Amino acid sequence: MEELKQKIEDVTNLDTLESVRVEIFGKKGILSAEFAKLKDVPPAEKKDFAKGLNDKKSALTEIFEAKKAELEKEAMNKQLESEKIDVTMYGYENKKGSLHPVMETMDKIIDYFATLNFSVETGPLVEDDFTNFEALNLPKNHPAREMQDTFFFKDGHLLRTHTSPVQIRTMLKQKPPIRMIAPGTVFRRDYDLTHTPMFHQVEGLVVGKKGEVSFANLKFILEDFLHYMFGDVDVRFRPSFFPFTEPSTEVDISCIFCEGEGCRVCSHTGWLEVLGSGVVDPNVFKAVGYEDVSGYAFGLGVERFAMLLHKIPDLRSLFEGDIRLLEQFR
Repeated sequence: MEELKQKIEDVTNLDTLESVRVEIFGKKGILSAEFAKLKDVPPAEKKDFAKGLNDKKSALTEIFEAKKAELEKEAMNKQLESEKIDVTMYGYENKKGSLHPVMETMDKIIDYFATLNFSVETGPLVEDDFTNFEALNLPKNHPAREMQDTFFFKDGHLLRTHTSPVQIRTMLKQKPPIRMIAPGTVFRRDYDLTHTPMFHQVEGLVVGKKGEVSFANLKFILEDFLHYMFGDVDVRFRPSFFPFTEPSTEVDISCIFCEGEGCRVCSHTGWLEVLGSGVVDPNVFKAVGYEDVSGYAFGLGVERFAMLLHKIPDLRSLFEGDIRLLEQFR
């Protein structure tokens, strides 16, 4: 008995303890062999012999379970020690995301016109020649088509070069009055510091009964809009040409970098061009079947506005995914 107790006490790991368990308590173990002798014990001694064996088995079991609990605790402590992680070693910064500067600028533009009850209209990226060109007073062989640098498909369809086709689609399905903007993605074959093959525009259109909508309305809206976007800047309207408006104007703001004094960004003129606009040409209304109406339209490049608002020198950097640039807008 004392020898078996000592054997259990001397065990130092769980694997050895399991071997000792089989040796003492197994079917072919020491205790099983002792109980097998019971059949040869005289009847008068069997009760005392059996009681002695059961007492011995209970004592050994108690010692075994205590030893097992001790070794399991030691093994757990060793495992915890080996797998321990110092949580103070790592300081992960909980970074907050943000909108891309182009989308942020787009949302700001949309918010302004939505407040004035302009509807937000959308259209397909792949257009036909009628909605992208002809209905906008750009018939086939018109010289202004050369300025578009269009991506054409073999079936004659094309990637829209502006969001003006949305204006045409809206007028074809609605009757005046119309107050709408058309924000979206457009495509042209161009790539340099200030142009990319894919970019974003917001174009606006207001149509009402003849005489109700004038250039004066357009001028008031655009001046207020540009003050909303750029703060206290001067605004000027310059005569220009667009096939779909007549008269047409390009709109400038005083340079936000030099405050109109003249610098490299504004080519020392003190002015920055920001959008185009004008009174809708009668040929456009004729193409959609409108009569006795007047209206104005305008269009702007969202990337251009984002570059000016955030003083970004190269348009291409907005689409390169450089985390160093984008992190600045968190």
